[in-house]
Amino acid sequence: MPAEPLEKRAVAFFDGQNIFNAAKEAFGYQFPNYDPICLAAALCKQRGWNLQQVRFYTGIPGPAAGDRRTQFWNAKLAQLGRRGAFTFTRPLRHGSEKGIDVRIALDVVSAVLERRCDVALVFSQDQDLGEAADEVRKISKQQGRWVKVASAFPVSPIAANKRGINGTEWIHIERALYDSCIDPRDYRPGS
Repeated sequence: MPAEPLEKRAVAFFDGQNIFNAAKEAFGYQFPNYDPICLAAALCKQRGWNLQQVRFYTGIPGPAAGDRRTQFWNAKLAQLGRRGAFTFTRPLRHGSEKGIDVRIALDVVSAVLERRCDVALVFSQDQDLGEAADEVRKISKQQGRWVKVASAFPVSPIAANKRGINGTEWIHIERALYDSCIDPRDYRPGS
């Protein structure tokens, strides 16, 4: 078994809609009010991981929809980009998000293959990402190095889903931590 490195480089991968829906269920928030950079930094600090990058993925309505959510996401993503986060979007089609989990999985595997991280910190409960965790374990063995995949998600007594991604370390985001990372900016039009 490969030795655990003293310094663990982490890359955070956010499934924006998944974390919003989990926070809505767990804490009752009605819009994506969290600051991904703050959440990633806080969890990495707790565990002694060195945060290398924050990557944020979400589906958004197309501009033709004239949707307030489009304006919200464009403003929030622009601010994240200015602060150094990588952002990736796909258009929502008929209200559903297609391809975000595939993009996250590919980017997790790529980051590990290219040795850009020792910890892939995935903010999601999407079980489709379990296959990426399986691939990371194979890569870890092939490269003879220690690698971890962790799944972080909001929890509360009222949240029905208390499971992280299969094959990962589950990290619960309690309300106090989440609330300490609420984005002070409100990107909703007219706010």
